[in-house]
Formats: sequence, structure tokens, C-alpha cells
Amino acid sequence: MSGHSKWSTIKRKKGALDARRSKLFSRIIKEINIAVKEGGNDPESNPRLRLAISNAKGANMPKDNIQRAITRAGDKNAADFQEVTYEGYASDGVAVYVECLTDNVQRTVANVRSYFNKHNGKLETNGALSFLFVRKGVFSLPLETLQEKGLKEEDFLMEVIDAGAEEAETEGGFMTLYTAMEDFGPMVKKLEELGVEAENAELQRIPNTTVTPGRKAAARVMKLIEAFEEDEDVQNVFHNLELTDEMMSRM
Repeated sequence: MSGHSKWSTIKRKKGALDARRSKLFSRIIKEINIAVKEGGNDPESNPRLRLAISNAKGANMPKDNIQRAITRAGDKNAADFQEVTYEGYASDGVAVYVECLTDNVQRTVANVRSYFNKHNGKLETNGALSFLFVRKGVFSLPLETLQEKGLKEEDFLMEVIDAGAEEAETEGGFMTLYTAMEDFGPMVKKLEELGVEAENAELQRIPNTTVTPGRKAAARVMKLIEAFEEDEDVQNVFHNLELTDEMMSRM
């Protein structure tokens, strides 16, 4: 999972440097919207909403913005968003999996297709690349959060392993926990019991195998990924590009 973890680190640093707060907030608001429509506006009885609120706090979204998003989502005239996914190949055989929340599927698929075409990629049929990824729960925890709670890393790891943690990585002041998809809910509950709030918790698609193209090819793939991430309808972009240390140093 090293390549995936490195890319997560890059995204975290890049996001901080670029200060793309408005786009991040927009994506969180959409998640709140669909969570409220699915399970109501009470986070105590709506796990998906509770998680969305937690992620909003981790992104430093103001409380007023969060409450306003919950209220608007409950309005019968609020936009209805659909969850749709798209799969395709970037140049040099790099697999790309795109998750979207949209109120206009025709617009979204047209945009996704155009990004693939513009960057020498190809949109495939749904399911064509599913064998290349496995869905796992991924939790990003600031290490200072554990310190604030007086939790030693070893003791904390024993607790989360019992809740289903399969792997833990520590890098750049963060601990990243991985669980099987079916253990995502139990891990959310375990962290709540321990009083530990993740900066971000979500189901991600982890590549089973990775591809390491040349530097120029990797740069082309990165441009495609960035094009997706700039799109307001796109929630997440997953891929199996493995970046070398040299590539990372140039970014």
C-alpha cells in the first residue's frame, strides 16, 4: 500500500498548499446532503451523517456551515444527488476509478469522458476495472490527537486491531489505519468509544497491483487525476500509479 499512502500524503500537503477549501467544502456538503436524504438529520441515528460531520470537522469546516448544510439537505426542494462511478485507463495502462455525486448524470459522464480523451486515456464500461481494486476503510488520525487523549501508540494499536485494523502506517505526523470494508463501521464505533476523532475516514479503493511508468508518463497521468479532482461532481479519484521518490521530489 506504500504507493497509495504516498499519494495520500501528497494530496494532504498539496491540498494545504493550494488552499482548495471551497471545493473540499462543496464535496462534504454533498455528502451531508445525501446522508440526510437517506437517513434523516439526526446524526445520533444516522451513521453516514455522523461520519460526514466528523469529516467536515476534520477539514475545519465551521459549525455554522455544517448545520446550514444539514438544514438545507432536509428541504424538499434541495437538489437530489446520485452516486455514480466511472472506470478507465490513463496513459501507460494506469487504472483510474472515479466516484461522483451529481445532480446531472449526463453532464458528469460527458465531463469524465472528455478528461480521459484529452489526456490520452479511455473510459471503460463499469466493472471493467473492479478486479484491480479492493475497497477498504481508511482512517487518517493526527498523532497529536492520541497524545491529547493520553493514549500511547502501542495501547491504541492493540485497541484498534481488536476492532479490525489490518495495517497501520505512521508518516508526517499522521497515523493511517486500514480495515476490511466490513470492519469500517466497527472501527468508526471503536474510535468514538476511545474519544479519538479522525481527520478523515472513508471507504477507499486500494489497488491490488501498481504501475510505475516513466517520469513524463507519470506527469501525464497526474494531469488527468488533477483534472478529475478539479471537477465539482467528483468526490474521489483512485488509481494504481506508483510514484518513485524521484517523481515525488519533483512535485
